[in-house]
Amino acid sequence: MENSTSAARTRPYVIAWVFSLLFYFLEYAVRSGPAVMIPELARTFGVDTVGVGAILGTYYYTYSVAGLVAGVALDRTGAKYALPAGIAIVALGCLLFALPGATAGNSGRLLQGAGSAFAFTGSVYLASRGFQARSLATAIGATQCLGMLGGALGQSAVGPLIHHGFDVRLFWVLMGLANLATGMALYFITPNDARTQAQQPAAQGGLLAPYKIVFSNPQSYLCGLVAGLLFAPTTIFAMNWGVAALQQDQQMSYAAATWACSMVPLGWVVGCPALGWLADRLGRRKPALLLGASGMVLIGLQQLFLPTLLPLYLSLLLFGVASGAAMIPYSIIKEANPDHVKGSATGAMNFLTFGVSALLGPLFARFYGQSLGHTADPSAHFQEGGLFWIACTSLAILASLLLRETGSAAAAAPAGTGQKPVLVCV
Repeated sequence: MENSTSAARTRPYVIAWVFSLLFYFLEYAVRSGPAVMIPELARTFGVDTVGVGAILGTYYYTYSVAGLVAGVALDRTGAKYALPAGIAIVALGCLLFALPGATAGNSGRLLQGAGSAFAFTGSVYLASRGFQARSLATAIGATQCLGMLGGALGQSAVGPLIHHGFDVRLFWVLMGLANLATGMALYFITPNDARTQAQQPAAQGGLLAPYKIVFSNPQSYLCGLVAGLLFAPTTIFAMNWGVAALQQDQQMSYAAATWACSMVPLGWVVGCPALGWLADRLGRRKPALLLGASGMVLIGLQQLFLPTLLPLYLSLLLFGVASGAAMIPYSIIKEANPDHVKGSATGAMNFLTFGVSALLGPLFARFYGQSLGHTADPSAHFQEGGLFWIACTSLAILASLLLRETGSAAAAAPAGTGQKPVLVCV
């Protein structure tokens, strides 16, 4: 009887979680899709390719800040109102992307970033209420896989459509409508637990109280720096500049470049759970983190200086697998802060991680993007861009050496609990 009662209570959250996966899938498609339509967006917004890169980079300004807001909103009001509100913001951003002019482009991308910050946090919120502890890690892993599949299909499936004449503005209208439909479904399906959330300890103190604890911990900043530097080669290069770079500097066809870049987020589908499993198996976070980051450097060097050793699509797939290490600092920051601020730690981590992306995006656009297609030696130009990301990854390795080990082998869990830490992805 007790089990059936518990199942009846959690089933609505599981159903809502399934719809939140659709939002996370669409959010990643929104994030990565522009990489396959940079020339078309340049014509729509009336800017050059560097201008498009600057517009796309604004996504991470609002994504990082809104991550803080999303955590507080979910803790205080539950998912019934916060999650559909985030989806509506993304939908509006997509619709603005269908309008001409740089103002519409910048406004749309800022809204896309702000609303997308609710996707992963909201999915984890629903999963934590719909699944028992022994199934939660699997649910979170499924969430991450769906997001990365959205990122991969946002390039590999959308690219051929755009290349064969599908109207870019119509694409963004359809993306906006798909998000609106998902948001409406979530609003009617998700249980209303706002009253229960308002009674939780996290809602009793000031809005900033949990963040004061997280941001007063130096380990939090190190986690954000490491994750941000490891995220950047995939979020900025592979998902924004990769297709254009392979076309211009490597003389690849549009279809081949799109297929190759889609391998990076596809590699995440494997790399995130695999490296997380390794970290849990070892009981240590740093060895798995260093293994993945070092793999990124080695594969990056192979791509630049020994390109015939492996096919490019395979190298990028392996690069994506290795870059799953960027998820491990999300576990470290949770374990390095008190239990009662773990939710806020995730919001703070998003803020720090994508704050790094927001800084690196315009820097890379000026360093590399403005000369793309206008250089006498495209091969050397491609190597310069690749070395930029290898330098970022190397800096992440150095910074990770300063992290305090938080795995179960270093800080043993209470005897007899048998509890393993959960790897959280974003």
